[in-house]
Amino acid sequence: MTEISFVKQRITAARSLTVLSGAGISAESGVPTFRGPGGLWKNHRAEELATPEAFQRDPILVWSWYQWRRKLLSTKAPNPAHTALVSLESAVEHFTLITQNVDGLHQSAGSRTVITLHGDIWKVRCTGCDRVFEETSLNLPALPRCPVCERLLRPHIVWFGEEIDAKKLSLAIDACHSCEVMLVIGTSAIVQPAASFASLAKEAGALIVEINPNPALHDCADVSLTGTAAEIVPQLL
Repeated sequence: MTEISFVKQRITAARSLTVLSGAGISAESGVPTFRGPGGLWKNHRAEELATPEAFQRDPILVWSWYQWRRKLLSTKAPNPAHTALVSLESAVEHFTLITQNVDGLHQSAGSRTVITLHGDIWKVRCTGCDRVFEETSLNLPALPRCPVCERLLRPHIVWFGEEIDAKKLSLAIDACHSCEVMLVIGTSAIVQPAASFASLAKEAGALIVEINPNPALHDCADVSLTGTAAEIVPQLL
């Protein structure tokens, strides 16, 4: 039996499946990862711009970067890995998709049960009243303002140094503890707390399946499927 056939068999038999996706799944749609060579924007690293301090210091610069990213994302579409996960969600009784990505491609593909661990680039949050709004316009002002209290809006993103929403984190941990199979797709397993999710699921008895061109879960994965998400995930249907 091949590894693909084995994983398909385990997914078919499972009542609960949890997926953790990272930048690798969106890279195949042409979304930049902002890590490594070519990850600069106007000579700035993402780690320099995606911080509360950077926003406080130069909100126009930070918003300019996010507007560039939003316009770039508006030209991208879900790839076969995104759409295959939609089919898996329909096939498994209890399905949870945890994503570290903020691009909205899972939702565009049709995924319903998505925990956006690091936020959503298509939402904004008021720095005054803390209200969250959907915002898909590509022509925002340089410094967008809240329609309720007129205070400055910020991207609804978890920046470096900020805490992940406690409710989202709790839901994600519950999904790790309760799943029978966990797919870890296109993530380097470096950024916490998501880097620990596979270990949590394994400790709870789940089969851990890594899908990555460069496997990173050497001490945790039960099965490592080496290849791109768009190539491998559709084979698991």
